[in-house]
Amino acid sequence: MRHDEKHRTHRTGWLRAAVLGANDGIVSTASLVLGVAAAGTTTQAVLIAGVAGLVAGAMSMAAGEYVSVSSQADTERADLARERKELAEEPEKEVEELIGIYMQRGLDRPLASQVAKQLMAKDALGAHARDELGISDALAARPVQAALASAATFAAGAALPLLMVWLLPTTLLMPGVAGSSLLFLALLGWLAARAGGAPAFRPVLRVAFWGALAMAATAAIGALFGVVA
Repeated sequence: MRHDEKHRTHRTGWLRAAVLGANDGIVSTASLVLGVAAAGTTTQAVLIAGVAGLVAGAMSMAAGEYVSVSSQADTERADLARERKELAEEPEKEVEELIGIYMQRGLDRPLASQVAKQLMAKDALGAHARDELGISDALAARPVQAALASAATFAAGAALPLLMVWLLPTTLLMPGVAGSSLLFLALLGWLAARAGGAPAFRPVLRVAFWGALAMAATAAIGALFGVVA
């Protein structure tokens, strides 16, 4: 039977990495730009600092995401290897495990036994991976995909405040970067909600609030050190 319903759980892996990368790119670069600008430096110095932050941040995001998701993938592989060994050594016990899982979900024992045996006859490891370990193809860890998505989206997000620095006159740099970055963050929250099929109000409010807080804090620090200098 053809399954025509559209679900979005298969997007959670790359969507999380993409949203995190773009959000960090906008927030960290805009905050860096505002902090440096508040210290009274030139537009050229602000741009140099922003570009350096973009490169360092993209590499850091890629490395961090790769290491983190690789650890998850290692755990999944270890669990699957253990399950494969148990299936080879104690197949009857593994059948009983699946029967117990299906009975906890509401099936009576005869039906749970029938389902477990038929699924294991087709793909025993796949059945246990999905129903016992919670591992599926849609949600499996993909380190390279996550790293590339994080780096690319961080760079894309970071480029937006830098574009505003390049376009805006010096007198409008700080309010222009702050205001535009909040708009970019709100748009990101809206797009993430749309991609995930969730209501948009909370994601928009969430990213805008934390972005404003970060930018205000770094601008205050930059102004303080600029005054001290």
